[in-house]
Amino acid sequence: MSEQYRELSEQAEALVVGESDRIANAANISALLFNALQDVNWVGFYFYDGRELVVGPFQGKPACVRIALGRGVCGTAATTRQTQLVPDVHAFDGHIACDADSRSEIVVPLVHAGELIGVLDLDSPLPGRFDETDRAGLEAIAEIYLRTLGDRS
Repeated sequence: MSEQYRELSEQAEALVVGESDRIANAANISALLFNALQDVNWVGFYFYDGRELVVGPFQGKPACVRIALGRGVCGTAATTRQTQLVPDVHAFDGHIACDADSRSEIVVPLVHAGELIGVLDLDSPLPGRFDETDRAGLEAIAEIYLRTLGDRS
């Protein structure tokens, strides 16, 4: 993991330590990433409500409120439970354009104890903004977030 993501992971840990409220933690992690990462225009969470993804805490322009599973980059990440790294959103079949300025996107699925919780979504106005370093760093931060959920059984 890069030095930047190591530092961000430490900061994320410090923000969520001892806090179990998923909305509060998502809000702080969104703000942390939005303000620390260059060339991003949207950072936020979508939560799975049992039927579809519903927008949660985020930083950036107003967002699409609901996304069906399997639709767009977020819905694909939720369905496949695999991080989606998209260098050009216009080349992604079924892309949902919530912000016309977005050109690249990375979406990390949030799965806890085998249950889909939602996704962590980042957009950039630059094509090819996200890479494998971002994937590893953001997946690590997603894990920090998921650990705050504790045992949901």
